[in-house]
Amino acid sequence: MALKFQFNKTALQQIRKQLAIRENALPTLKNKETALRIEVKKAQEAKALALKEIKKLEQKYESLLPLWEEFHIPLEIEDVELRLRNIAGVKVPQLGTLSFKEPDISLFKEKAWIPAGIDFLKERIALEIKLKLAEEQVAILMHARKKTTQKVNLYEKVQIPAYQEAIIKIKRFLEDKENISKAAQKMIKQRNQMEEAV
Repeated sequence: MALKFQFNKTALQQIRKQLAIRENALPTLKNKETALRIEVKKAQEAKALALKEIKKLEQKYESLLPLWEEFHIPLEIEDVELRLRNIAGVKVPQLGTLSFKEPDISLFKEKAWIPAGIDFLKERIALEIKLKLAEEQVAILMHARKKTTQKVNLYEKVQIPAYQEAIIKIKRFLEDKENISKAAQKMIKQRNQMEEAV
């Protein structure tokens, strides 16, 4: 990024102000990046845990698999409450409550394994929702972390050095201009003294 600036005191003040803004923001951005990196890891662990729980649940109810052809009870989700959690300025969805509409069945008319099948379905649906939310959290947090890392790199490696270099160039230019002015004044003074002496 080539920084465009003028060689005057006003430009010097503006560049100093922009540099101060970036230098003050950099530690906050680095902290945000660190926090997001940790949260991405936690979300990935939550996703892996949800997958592990699904496999564990399937193994637990594996004995019911041959009976699923007989399962005819519709199970409906009544309410899914999603909450937004703020993580370092990034909003991610989180599961609040999950409730199912209780199926209208008679325990005397149905087979004995049907209540266990309903419980399995409820657990499986809840875990699937947790898994989807964990995947969404990972995606949102990774995107936010990537953007924050880009901004940190932009400030740290491009903009701050460019502003510092611009300040040095403007200072040198203004010092050279002042030195030339002083030298010119000395020469004029010496010339005037020589003319007066003659």
